[in-house]
Amino acid sequence: MKAYRISAITLFVKNMDISCKFYSIIPGFRLVCGGTSDSFTTYEIGEGSKMYLNLELRNEDNKKDFGRIIFHTSNVDELYAYLKKNYNIAKLGSFENEPTNASWGERFFHMRDPDGYQLSFAMPIKKIQPTKFPNDFARQYRTSMRNKRKLGKHSRHYEQG
Repeated sequence: MKAYRISAITLFVKNMDISCKFYSIIPGFRLVCGGTSDSFTTYEIGEGSKMYLNLELRNEDNKKDFGRIIFHTSNVDELYAYLKKNYNIAKLGSFENEPTNASWGERFFHMRDPDGYQLSFAMPIKKIQPTKFPNDFARQYRTSMRNKRKLGKHSRHYEQG
């Protein structure tokens, strides 16, 4: 449940176009998401053990709030429970949310350190494919499709025999 690497750093930028032009020039930075006209952009850095630089468009000028540091952990829920129970952490920092599944395939929580910097602890999760139907209806639909396929196999067998 310990943090084992920095996954990404998010920097707040005032002008995404200028920032993208700057970071795109640096060797080893590869644009993987977003771009000059987006409000959020991601660059992949390195090979093998990859790290990411995120740029998030912000108009307000808050020099203390530069963005966030994202740490990967093996178990977000265990780490959250451990930190939440720790008296010194609770006294010195603050939690912004409980562990949450994100659409980009991570489970994470945010907290602030004693100076107010945002820390994010995350772990990759498998993306769950959303169904278009309510659970009961979807289950019934899948079961009926499975039964039709089985019936189809048997009916072909009899046709061939």
